Amino acid sequence: MNECALPAGITALACAIAQQFEDDYELALFAAALLQLSDTLSTIVSQRALASKK
Repeated sequence: MNECALPAGITALACAIAQQFEDDYELALFAAALLQLSDTLSTIVSQRALASKK
C-alpha cells in the first residue's frame, strides 16, 4: 500500500462527512464523539497488550 493512501483516504472521508453537517456545532460534537471512540479503542488495545505480556 502506498504510504499516502491511508492518510489521503482519511482526509477524503473527513471532507465527505463534514459536508453532511450544516451546523458547525453538530460537526464539532460528532468529531468529539469520534475522538472519544479513538481514545477508547487505544485504551482497549493497550490493555490487551499489557494482558498478553502477563
